[in-house]
Amino acid sequence: MPLFDQPHRRYNPLTREWVLVSPHRAKRPWLGAQEKQTTAQRPEYDPSCYLCPRNKRVNGIQNPDYASVHAFDNDFMAVLPPDQVQPMPADAFGSELLQAQPETGICRVICFSPRHDLTLPELGIAGIRSVVDTWVDQCTELGARPDISYVQLFENKGEIMGCSNPHPHGQLWATRHVPTEIEKETNGQLAYSAGHAGSSLLLDYLAVEENRAERVLFENQHFAVVVPFWAVWPFETMIVARKPVRRITELDDAGRTGLAEAMQKITAAYDRLFAVSFPYSMGVHQAPFDDLAHEEWTMHLHFFPPLLRSATVKKFMVGYEMLAQPQRDLTPEQAASRLLALM
Repeated sequence: MPLFDQPHRRYNPLTREWVLVSPHRAKRPWLGAQEKQTTAQRPEYDPSCYLCPRNKRVNGIQNPDYASVHAFDNDFMAVLPPDQVQPMPADAFGSELLQAQPETGICRVICFSPRHDLTLPELGIAGIRSVVDTWVDQCTELGARPDISYVQLFENKGEIMGCSNPHPHGQLWATRHVPTEIEKETNGQLAYSAGHAGSSLLLDYLAVEENRAERVLFENQHFAVVVPFWAVWPFETMIVARKPVRRITELDDAGRTGLAEAMQKITAAYDRLFAVSFPYSMGVHQAPFDDLAHEEWTMHLHFFPPLLRSATVKKFMVGYEMLAQPQRDLTPEQAASRLLALM
């Protein structure tokens, strides 16, 4: 049995965690749940949509007649500004095993365009570039605040990923504390840098991928799209900066366009894979805004799509995945081969 055709596990140096790969399980019959496929064509403008231009949101505020990207404070923020949060004593629960602390920050919605019917790949490179510019502006503003240590940009696309409104949009959550996944990636990159004379984990990893040419899907001067060797989700990908860039705010004009091009390429390929508007959770990972240099960091984007066999069969992270460690049936190399044919 070839090495990667048998059960094995792979190491993720970013998070310092393992994923179980079980390629033989892809042959098992599927009699489980199948998702409903949404095929209805959305209108350019929906008068009932609270994200479309000129419409009123739930709180009664009317959206402006915006013509490009539009960002606004989320009407239902997961965190609140410091002046709306009460202090919490360190010993509030009387035990070191019961720890809690206030979290403050701000959450914003970012509408990708006034069009109700256009997703990221359908906006084209110029449209996505406008989204990237907004991300940069938002991170520049919020990252400069003394009460913000991290800015998480993300998009949940599709009902299957819990998206509550079909108008193409993303979100921004900026928080006082650095989130758990970012702490893990910071520690992983720090550990690698300390053991490799200050080298960048992701830049070195990308060099390995470009040399092997097994999982690289696309690259331009500034970014590369790869299926990570340690991918968990069936068609998971990363967009990785090819130059030392710690935060999205460091991208120059050409770098922003390069990122937009990479995003358009992979999202369009996703849509072609199962001939459906492909669902995913996507997010930008970058160095914290905590006044530290973070020379170990290289910014990147994660795409976590749930679909496994078709537009209606998804990967469930349950059982072993929740209680032990992540597991996948399709190898990253198989996924890369299928996506590469669609780029």
